[in-house]
Amino acid sequence: MASVPSLASSLHQRIADALSAALPEAGAADPLLRRSDRADFQANGMLALAKKLKGNPRELAAKVVEGLPAGDLIKEVEVSGPGFLNITITDEAIVKTLAARAADDRLGVPFAEHPGTTVIDYAQPNVAKEMHVGHLRNSVIGDAVVRILEFSGEQVVRRHHIGDWGTQFGMLIQYLIEHPHELDHEGEVSGEEAMSSLNRLYKASRTLFDSDEEFKARARRRVVDLQAGDEETLALWQRFVDESKIYFYSVFDKLDVEIRDEDIVGESGYNDMLAETCRLLEESGVAVRSNGALCVFFDDVKGPDGKPSPLIVQKSDGGFGYAATDLSAIRDRVGNLKADTLLYVVDARQSLHFKMVFETARRAGWLTDDVKAVQLGFGTVLGKDGKPFKTREGETVRLVDLLDEAIDRATAVVREKAQDLTEEQIAERGAQVGIGAVKYADLSTSVSRDYKFDLDQMVSLNGDTSVYLQYAFARIQSILRKAGEARPVAHPELALAPAERALGMHLDQFGENLAEVTASYEPHKLAGYLYQLASLYTTFYAECPVLKAETPQQVENRLFLCDLTARTLRQGMSLLGIRTPEQL
Repeated sequence: MASVPSLASSLHQRIADALSAALPEAGAADPLLRRSDRADFQANGMLALAKKLKGNPRELAAKVVEGLPAGDLIKEVEVSGPGFLNITITDEAIVKTLAARAADDRLGVPFAEHPGTTVIDYAQPNVAKEMHVGHLRNSVIGDAVVRILEFSGEQVVRRHHIGDWGTQFGMLIQYLIEHPHELDHEGEVSGEEAMSSLNRLYKASRTLFDSDEEFKARARRRVVDLQAGDEETLALWQRFVDESKIYFYSVFDKLDVEIRDEDIVGESGYNDMLAETCRLLEESGVAVRSNGALCVFFDDVKGPDGKPSPLIVQKSDGGFGYAATDLSAIRDRVGNLKADTLLYVVDARQSLHFKMVFETARRAGWLTDDVKAVQLGFGTVLGKDGKPFKTREGETVRLVDLLDEAIDRATAVVREKAQDLTEEQIAERGAQVGIGAVKYADLSTSVSRDYKFDLDQMVSLNGDTSVYLQYAFARIQSILRKAGEARPVAHPELALAPAERALGMHLDQFGENLAEVTASYEPHKLAGYLYQLASLYTTFYAECPVLKAETPQQVENRLFLCDLTARTLRQGMSLLGIRTPEQL
């Protein structure tokens, strides 16, 4: 089905046409339409236009009003102040527009006019290491942005840049060669067991590496074998990667974030390109040798000592830095994956690194004017004390422990409220509410800001929380179940109460909100829209009896508003990666 124009866009067109008719010499003019406290909308464009043409704004506004057709869309227009138009929409137009939205699977939300290909780099755990609280935001934000972009019609290629290369693998592989049964398992293994094995092996190999010079020398030789592609070494390296993936997938599964095997292209995936990347940079003069290292210099990037701080692409010992991998990834993503947009969901503290990498890629011609590269730099997860989130012992918090605690807290809330739910259902809902609470707290905060991780607040039924939204959805499902023979049907002929109008006008803005969120990569604006929707629904529920409305038509119309609210909540929450249980 075709997209449904919003009330705002329909009204904008009407006023623009009336403006052009009243002032043909002005050409196409913007009426500057916005929502208003005085009416449904206010148009301010007459003021600027009259100034430009040295006319009287109130007279121009009166002419525009004369040219506006009354009836189906516009109920009332008032000229106020120096030529502002205060416009009230008809109840009929609100309900008819909502009915058109309800008839469409996408709720009338259009696809993007010019979709392209976005490669997004977001989930970035390290092989053989536990995932911690620092891995939360990129996974949650990245997953939401992927869902939002795909809903808009964009082709999205996920790239999970896992840390699966480097010197520590020489140590781990050498230890496994000398202790071959450390990673042996009987039958299938859980994520926790996989991580336990890796942890044990990492600690043992590190202890030996630090205490035994001969083992240290063997481990360093093993790094050379790994980089040279030695078959036995690569096979053991692959075991570490596979074992780590079992663990990663178990954590991402708990977080309700889908990670597919084909989307994981770690540092190792660009290994064969590194030497060529360096050669191309040096031959083109983009990078130069400095004290043996291959560097790119920038006039506006200086270190604490005031001297130029370069991007080091290759170290003086011949080893490759992160920059070589990131630049090779850009070559691959633009050249092979044909990306129009490169998105990196990476800690804001790495913004200088990415600024230099992007600029280097532009100088080298790998990033052209047709490709934009964006770092969605996210803030830090803080404890209640406003400091980086740590355990009482000062250790980094394991991500799985954080998620388990959220699920436990949420399950207690669900159990307290639960009616007619089995223990199995309580556990399922508890996981959906707990994980939803963690995700929403993250996504309702602007990406670039830090936020406090406060589980008591996150699982609260009151305030700006996912639980509040989930309960609004579940409440509507309960009403729809109790409606019996009555069905949701739109009745444009009925007058709307103030709470119905407010809810209807907000429902109509869903597509416009999504367009803004998609263009700016700001999921918190979608979270804000959904919270306001749930709040307006709560007011509607308190002021407008649904099943006990005065007439059967009013019952149907209010059920229709309930149903469309639920569908909008479910679609919006789904785009944030949050479940909406039918019953809580």
